[in-house]
Amino acid sequence: MQEQEVRFKSGEIELAGTIALPDGEGPFPCVLLITGSGQVDRNENVKRMPINAFYDISHFLAENGVASLRYDKRGVGQSEGDHWKTGFYDHADDALAGLRFLKQQKGIQPQRVFLLGHSEGAMIAARLAGTGAEVAGIILIAGPAQSGEAVLKWQATKVTKGLRGFNAWLIKLLRIDVSKSQQKAINRIKQSNKDWYRQNPFVKVNAKWFREFMAYNPADDMPRITVPVLAVTGSKDIQVDPADLERMASLLKAPFERHIIKDMTHLLRTEEGEPSISEYKKEVKRPIEPKLLDIILDWLQNQTAGRSQVQN
Repeated sequence: MQEQEVRFKSGEIELAGTIALPDGEGPFPCVLLITGSGQVDRNENVKRMPINAFYDISHFLAENGVASLRYDKRGVGQSEGDHWKTGFYDHADDALAGLRFLKQQKGIQPQRVFLLGHSEGAMIAARLAGTGAEVAGIILIAGPAQSGEAVLKWQATKVTKGLRGFNAWLIKLLRIDVSKSQQKAINRIKQSNKDWYRQNPFVKVNAKWFREFMAYNPADDMPRITVPVLAVTGSKDIQVDPADLERMASLLKAPFERHIIKDMTHLLRTEEGEPSISEYKKEVKRPIEPKLLDIILDWLQNQTAGRSQVQN
């Protein structure tokens, strides 16, 4: 395989990324990788949390005949822009710009470009496909089928149950009602008209992104999707409800294949014990779940061979 450093424009912003190409002349089918939320670079790494999922996925795909483009989000890594002034729909615009850029590249089959989104990226993939972006299909990894606000509320209950050590002790000692505390924070974000504000001297809140993310519901776009969809979530995901796969099945009219991978968490690794964000730093030291890679590749090969499978 070989990699090429590239830059492409999204409006006035220039984004930096990497195209991974298989060996050979091509042209190749290709996947645009759309990252999850936060200050995430092209490999899905954040400060002190080297998730590296998109590095692993892109290299695995290239070794198996599929090209990919992964890119740094606005204001992250080598991309231009200000993360704190960027909203959910700005991220969607950037993904659409990446898609258009890919279709113009030598060595890429323009009619066989797929979207693969993880978490927020899955919501963006659904948004683009549901609003008419010309793609061959979409892959939703840990993707929700309900509003961002509903996701945050579900997430809060699950994350709190998995807390350990000092944080769990403090919540119990102070009798903190996490749901009420979260609703208070949500209300403040909704009432704000700023791009960002400080929650305290140490924490900045991207209020614009939160407002747009909470208001957006992929369930509104899913019935309009006409291209094949693959959705994969882990049984131990505590940030996106695995039951959303059933919701997708009731919403989608397009060919749909879904999988729940036993013991896989939101970080796309398996966890033998109870899922907890306290274990994330240990999880990222383990390799990405091989079954996830195999499911993605098998589905892509079926699509590019013209053998769309319906498992709705």
